[in-house]
Amino acid sequence: MRRSKEDIAKMRRAGKVVAEMHERCTEAAKPGATTADIDRVAREVLDRRHARSNFLGYHGFPAVICTSPNEVIVHGIPGGYLLEEGDIIGLDCGAIIEGWHADAAVTVPVGEVALEAQKLMVATRDSLWAGIERIRDGNRLFDIGEAVQGVAEGAGFSVVREYVGHGIGTAMHESPQIPNYKPAEGGRGIKIKVGHVFAVEPMVNAGGPETFLMEDGWTVVTADGSLSAHFEHTIAVTDDGPEVLTVP
Repeated sequence: MRRSKEDIAKMRRAGKVVAEMHERCTEAAKPGATTADIDRVAREVLDRRHARSNFLGYHGFPAVICTSPNEVIVHGIPGGYLLEEGDIIGLDCGAIIEGWHADAAVTVPVGEVALEAQKLMVATRDSLWAGIERIRDGNRLFDIGEAVQGVAEGAGFSVVREYVGHGIGTAMHESPQIPNYKPAEGGRGIKIKVGHVFAVEPMVNAGGPETFLMEDGWTVVTADGSLSAHFEHTIAVTDDGPEVLTVP
């Protein structure tokens, strides 16, 4: 569905809240903090900005952010996990302003981290921006995933298949689904048009791409125990190209 400039202006406001959540949560992701501590920081931002969480209560999810350390790919539930020097942690945040959603994720180091972890985070972030560059009027949907896949696999890592990006607007998850790879069946997907708004979110593993869902029904981990990184932005298609709505 294509959005008006007025709609996108409201999503831009929600996006600024998400960007602030990222900033404050990144600051809180220090050795000795728990993932529940980081969730409390995110709640404070939402309350201060008079925004609602689009995660809390979503199919029963019990927190306002997802916290995904080390081998956790996505959907980690904040709780008693104690961050240690050398961890990496994915921080997936969302907000609603006047019924309009924004959604974004970042993976950050906890203190000093190993070189492999640094390279994984850089490659995942770069793959996201490569995908964003393809979000232009007249391009095709699968051009996004092709760009993401090229950067991530070119750096020696693997792209998760089971979990993908999505459209976003008056709901957090809307059509179309946006894979982080080019589907093997061929074709380039629907044509991208001005007014489309997408949440693109590469999930990249240091080992194989296979995933495993934990018993809590939410937490998704790498099947081989390798590290994983997750980056995401909400992006609007404008006459001038992609506008990232979830940056400070």
